Amino acid sequence: MNHLINEKSPYLLQHAENPVNWYPWGNEAFERAKKEDLPVFLSIGYSTCHWCHVMAHESFEDQEVAELLNSHYVCIKVDREERPDIDSVYMAACQAVTGAGGWPLTAILTPDQKPFFLGTYIPKHPRYGQTGLLELLQKVHLLWSRDREKLSETGRQITAFLSVPGSKAEETPDKNVLKQAVNLFKQQYDRKWGGFGSAPKFPSPHNLLFLLDYSALESDDSTLEMALHTLSAMARGGMNDQIGGGFSRYSTDERWLVPHFEKMLYDNALLAISYLKAYHITGEDMYADTAKRTLDYVLRELTGPSGEFYCGQDADSDGVEGRYYYFTKEEVLKVLGPKDGAEFCRIYDITSEGNFEGKCIPNRIDADHDSWPSDDSRLKKLYGYRLDRVSLHRDDKVILSWNGWMIIAMARAAQITEDSRYRDAAVHACQFIKQSMTDSRGRLYLRWRKGEAATPGQLDDYAVFGLALIELYRTTYEPQYLEDALHIAAQMTDLFEDKENGGYFLTASDAEVLIARPKETYDGAIPSGNSAAAVLLVQLAQYTCDVFWQEARERQIRYLAGSIKEYPAGHSFGLLALIKVLYPARELVCVSADSELPETLRHYLMENNPINLSVILKTKANEATLEKTLPYVRDYPIPGKGAMYYLCKNGVCMAPVEDISKLH
Repeated sequence: MNHLINEKSPYLLQHAENPVNWYPWGNEAFERAKKEDLPVFLSIGYSTCHWCHVMAHESFEDQEVAELLNSHYVCIKVDREERPDIDSVYMAACQAVTGAGGWPLTAILTPDQKPFFLGTYIPKHPRYGQTGLLELLQKVHLLWSRDREKLSETGRQITAFLSVPGSKAEETPDKNVLKQAVNLFKQQYDRKWGGFGSAPKFPSPHNLLFLLDYSALESDDSTLEMALHTLSAMARGGMNDQIGGGFSRYSTDERWLVPHFEKMLYDNALLAISYLKAYHITGEDMYADTAKRTLDYVLRELTGPSGEFYCGQDADSDGVEGRYYYFTKEEVLKVLGPKDGAEFCRIYDITSEGNFEGKCIPNRIDADHDSWPSDDSRLKKLYGYRLDRVSLHRDDKVILSWNGWMIIAMARAAQITEDSRYRDAAVHACQFIKQSMTDSRGRLYLRWRKGEAATPGQLDDYAVFGLALIELYRTTYEPQYLEDALHIAAQMTDLFEDKENGGYFLTASDAEVLIARPKETYDGAIPSGNSAAAVLLVQLAQYTCDVFWQEARERQIRYLAGSIKEYPAGHSFGLLALIKVLYPARELVCVSADSELPETLRHYLMENNPINLSVILKTKANEATLEKTLPYVRDYPIPGKGAMYYLCKNGVCMAPVEDISKLH
């Protein structure tokens, strides 16, 4: 009997009809393993993962494999997006044992959750020297019967390694660590195609955000060039959906032509933020256009009826990876007609020979023409044709931290483009989280789907939602968002901070106990919770001028600096937190007779790169709420007309001015 049929996770539901007797993670499965003295076969993946699909079709839908698993194992399926804590524990074990990781993640455990075998994708039969799943399952079964103690001892050793607490390697940060990171990026930089390292190439937008900020603060043209070249190359490549907008997960080649076609919410959020920052710095329309196409894709295809944002879309369609995105020259000419079709083919590299395995992935890598406008009727025609031709699976889970990143992207787009659609989208998503993913105590849930919120929120959910609330304050200047951010951050410090060794755990102090309590600092595909927490604490210390938040900031910055020291380029979002304390900070209070942000201030913020600048707006309308949240603003009187500007830099306050152009 398969136990997944009543689950909400699309990934678990994809396996609900397997002949394998899957259980969701929980006491029922482990109690059965203990009672029947069986090892646990644990498989971790997610619904838009191509190789998860391959292993499912090859093995988990196969009767021979299912009989072996059902006879000798208790089998558990985990959606890594729903349970990042479980994934983090066993991924750390896999990387420690094998030196690599990825999904699907395959682990075999003792009934008390200790892993003694770890791997990733395993073919059904042996291939190129790799053990096949059937062979592996038979060998483990024999060892479990004949040499149990050896397997148990392996599990104990791996668990003991995972359970060693991180040493309190605090550091006082300095600018040398930023220079070291920049030098590492320069060594890895691909001068021809942009990006870093060789194929496969990941966008890692937080690397680009760090380089953009560093270039502005240090007037370093070389770091600016690396970031802008990479952003431009990705925008022209096949990794960027030239027809419908939005970016795929990564590029399998050095030119950004052939992507791994799954689209994830977090990638598109962080990339949109990067393109918006590039536009803010350069004023070049191409960057704003790419950001808007990306966000418009999210509004169109990944947004739910209440404003919530869904996880992503699959790489596969009709069982073939990327089929949804391929075009032939004949198709384009048929849809657009000979004249428009020929123009599209010329600009977007559609040829009779194909640019990938006889088919064409639309791209502008070698084009000397601008892209067609996003509202071009011809593009819309191709988009409609593609929708009717094949379909993509959409993972309609709502992950809170990923929604936080997209709220930040939408809010920042509203500030920079002044398009109210993005502001509305950010506000509605925030309202959804407060109404549907928050319990009566104000605690957050990690996941929502089809009316059900589940899994207690983890560090990333609190830290990133806190950042999203601050970004919404910067967009609306409604003090309630600051108050909410302070509430969320207070819970974060109470529930997740490691008071003995520094930093923040991934799981709350009252969460389910696993074989280890992970604490992550590495900024991988998504910035780590510890990096996001550091940026949040720096910003709250700046807004509130409160000793509590200043001390919390200092503890986290010193902890993070100690972690970053080993490999600075792997902690680029953490470096953004360090930037905020290593360079002059500025606090601006605008006290206005009007209820809206003065236009002169809006222009000032657009014309100046507001790194390390906090802006507080006090008006008659928000006075009571703002003074409750930030008591010190009581001392700033509201003028009878116009506005007054109070600027402080690194703890030194300037004389107030009425003319913002006189601020320096």
